[in-house]
Amino acid sequence: MSRRRCSKPSCNGQAVATLTYVYADSTAVLGPLATYAEPHCYDLCHMHSERLTAPRGWEIVRITPDPDALKPSSDDLEALANAVREAARPRYSPGSPLPTEVPAGSVEVARRGHLRMLTSADVPADPAADHEPYLDFDD
Repeated sequence: MSRRRCSKPSCNGQAVATLTYVYADSTAVLGPLATYAEPHCYDLCHMHSERLTAPRGWEIVRITPDPDALKPSSDDLEALANAVREAARPRYSPGSPLPTEVPAGSVEVARRGHLRMLTSADVPADPAADHEPYLDFDD
């Protein structure tokens, strides 16, 4: 895993904060290190983030999150467990036809791989058509 370095020239310090600008509001925003390096953001080391100044007429907004708020909580773990349970739950309800069964009132006309063509059972079949219907699926 590569460590991100400070964006200041000739500084080899490890990045700890990310600086971005909101030009419309004449604001510089300095916050915690972003998850991903962005092209219009600047990663800064501790020293350069502390010494940051803005041009005249600009405002600096320093976002310092509570370190305890960044740690996983019991709510996070419970939400993760619920998401895993939901993903493992069958996608059909008991009593309904399984995904491989043909729904009531339908007839399977053709199959190609995992795809199938269904038609309503009350539509009369064309006796003149003794060939398999042409199926055009994009693979």
